[in-house]
Amino acid sequence: MAEAADIQGACPAPVRRRWLRRAIVLLAGTPVLAALIYSPAPPAEAAQASSVDVQLVSMAPTAPVKGDTLTIHGTVLNTGAETITDAHVGLRVGPALADRSSIDEAAERTGFRAGADPSEIDPAYAVKIASLPSKIRQEFTLTIPVNKLELDKDGVYPLGVSLSGVTDSRPSEQVLGIKRTFLPWQPEAAAKRSQLTYVWPLISTTRVTAETGSDELQTPVFLDDSLADELKSGGRLEQMVTLGKDLPITWVIDPDLLYTVDAMTKGYRVRTPGGKPVQGKNRAVAEQWLSSLEAAVQGKKVVALPFADPDLASLAHHGKDVSGTLGQLRPATDKAKQAVETVLHVPVSTDFSWPVDGAIDPSIVNVATSAGAHNVLTRSDSLVESGALGYTPSAARPIGAGTTAVVADADLSTAFQGDMLNAGPSTLAVQRFLAHSLALNLQKTDEQRSVVVAPQRMPNVSQVQTMAAAVRGLQAGRWTQPGDLEAAAAAKPDPGATTQVPGAGQYPEALRKQELPVSAFEKIRTTQSTLDRFKVILAAPDRVEIPFGNTTNREMSTSWRGRPDEARAYRDQVQEYLIGLTEKVKVIPKSDATLSGHSATIPVSVQNSLVQDVHDLVLRVKSANPSRLMFGDKGEAEQQVTVQGDHTQTVKFPANATASGPVEVTAQLYTKDGVPYGKERRFTVEATEITPTVMLVIAGGVLLLVLAGIKMYASRKRVAARAAAEESTQPSDESPDTGPQSADGSDTSETVNR
Repeated sequence: MAEAADIQGACPAPVRRRWLRRAIVLLAGTPVLAALIYSPAPPAEAAQASSVDVQLVSMAPTAPVKGDTLTIHGTVLNTGAETITDAHVGLRVGPALADRSSIDEAAERTGFRAGADPSEIDPAYAVKIASLPSKIRQEFTLTIPVNKLELDKDGVYPLGVSLSGVTDSRPSEQVLGIKRTFLPWQPEAAAKRSQLTYVWPLISTTRVTAETGSDELQTPVFLDDSLADELKSGGRLEQMVTLGKDLPITWVIDPDLLYTVDAMTKGYRVRTPGGKPVQGKNRAVAEQWLSSLEAAVQGKKVVALPFADPDLASLAHHGKDVSGTLGQLRPATDKAKQAVETVLHVPVSTDFSWPVDGAIDPSIVNVATSAGAHNVLTRSDSLVESGALGYTPSAARPIGAGTTAVVADADLSTAFQGDMLNAGPSTLAVQRFLAHSLALNLQKTDEQRSVVVAPQRMPNVSQVQTMAAAVRGLQAGRWTQPGDLEAAAAAKPDPGATTQVPGAGQYPEALRKQELPVSAFEKIRTTQSTLDRFKVILAAPDRVEIPFGNTTNREMSTSWRGRPDEARAYRDQVQEYLIGLTEKVKVIPKSDATLSGHSATIPVSVQNSLVQDVHDLVLRVKSANPSRLMFGDKGEAEQQVTVQGDHTQTVKFPANATASGPVEVTAQLYTKDGVPYGKERRFTVEATEITPTVMLVIAGGVLLLVLAGIKMYASRKRVAARAAAEESTQPSDESPDTGPQSADGSDTSETVNR
């Protein structure tokens, strides 16, 4: 490590201290002497055990200029068992660090090394602490004019904040704790400034299932409503938009996120443990976020990843040999452009692919470019420099076949991957980021370079806030100037930079363990095959082709990394739901039937429980024993079937019995190209053969019955006629009625008429 050493103890006079510092800086310019000066401390100068935890809460300004006052706020915590007395917090500034590796070495140091760490600056700026009991934390604020720091030249200066004091077991003053950070010093704009592109990723996990409503808009069903937490005020994605709108960044967006939020604005449903989806309640939240994003990206560079951000490494290592898998990438790219332009109304580039953590090998590059992208966003810890250049080259590297590797700087890209929840680690991360960016620009080269920063795909809230603070620290533009990803890819490549893509054996094992397995892609292929057979019978195939096509992309998403169980459950649910849809079109189970007579018809019903019509289906019935039961003049028959949505269609098949006895009949649906569809249904037909002799016997019996009936009818008619004749010849025993008479027998009719 390249650090100066001042003698610990009483502070020398300012003039003496300034002379020593300048002498050491001059000596550091000589390689041999520098090696001696910055060699590891001897055993006598081993790091002292720390009993105080020093934390730096804030540092302002992060990159001061002449005339500024540096203010450092922090805390000290006595982790030991003894009370510390006569303590003070002081600032230590070492000479400018030689290179970027020196920054990393300084950041990794812990403890205080007498003789290796610089002495304190003027004690007048120290903060005195009379007593610090055990397990007690106390705040402090250091305020120092920058001109008191003796910053001689442009560069990165190591800065240490230490607490010194005494305890009962250590009666002489000692440094009991120290925290190191960096002070980037470039008070005037550099003549040559790096073009710095910061990738700002808008990516989230998969939320949308394959299930949709039966309404006209096909309302989507979400796995849960957790995306709203990211979109709400203070949420991760809300912070990405709110902070990113005022920063010079390149937006890199997963179009599936836009599709998902846009679907929320139109109404959505959420899956519940009970199984029945309920109406989503965060439509207004989605509308607000989408409106804010649309305003934020206006006039900015926007890059769209393929739809659902496919895991390119998993595809390259496990999916490419599963038929049909790579064919999903081109449609994913086409959907990406359409989604961004439709939702955000801005021009978009789809010419970039982004493997996980920028790790590449030849197979990943091949897969990444198969979707049409000519630029692969990688990282300098994957496409590693040999060190022959002595400086960090520009990001663009031609790697053959018209493909450009855009190499993001690993140190800058990984600066905010740690726990940034507390202010201390966040402050240190910002200062280290600024230090690396300045040290990079100070490297010896005459060419202006293009630098790319590609952070983690889904930073949490505290990481987003820290990233934004770091980018704001560069906005003064003294050693960098804003760039964009398209310009970085098109920049003139450094002819001495590495262009050799690392071999498959160099791919990180930790990343390989997180990849989707071959079985995942086989399951996806099975689902796709089922979909292909299903959609050919539909009158409106887009109602299933679009949502399931999007779901296929989601099954390959990078967001499943580290979540194998959830990924497996998602694939299973997709397949189960699709199978459930296909089973809504089926041959209804049929009870056994009896066929009496030489010929008859056998009805078979097809049910369609979908909301749309189905067509191009063929229903085929087949006799297991054609010698006993035939359809027409052979053992099977078929008819085309069209069934309206939510209806049942009955098809009748003429059948002929040639012998008596039970016969098994199979009914099966087929697509128009002869592929079986759904389950076959089996039922038994009891066939009865009727011979000519039996027919004659039956006819004779019927004739005898008719003749007997006629004879009985004639006999009854003769009897009735004879009875009528006898009645007409019988004499009358009474006088005929002669009208009304009087009591004496005389006629009274004349009297009445009067």
